[in-house]
Amino acid sequence: MYTVYGIPNCNTVKKALDWLKAHNITYTFHDYKKQGITTAKLQSWSKQKGWESLVNKKGTTWRQLDEAAQAAVKDEPSAFALMEEKTSVIKRPLIEKGDKVVALGFDEAAYEKAFL
Repeated sequence: MYTVYGIPNCNTVKKALDWLKAHNITYTFHDYKKQGITTAKLQSWSKQKGWESLVNKKGTTWRQLDEAAQAAVKDEPSAFALMEEKTSVIKRPLIEKGDKVVALGFDEAAYEKAFL
């Protein structure tokens, strides 16, 4: 069973969920806004993908931070603190099977390789 981490009103998450549904791939959804995220989960993902790839620097949440707040994200602990406080700054969706990250973001070609 896959777990999709994201926020339901995100267009990228919607595209990913639509793709998964169209390909009859079952999943559970973890809503960052309602359920938050743990440091342990961020550490697991960071070991697999690197903390830099988890911070969505192209998103609205990041762009709305002042320069000092952006500059303060310089290592794993500072990135985790921001991601736990403002979960919408985490790149999404992140899809996990067990404890293994199988996808980060949405790319149809990558999804075909990962899921089909």
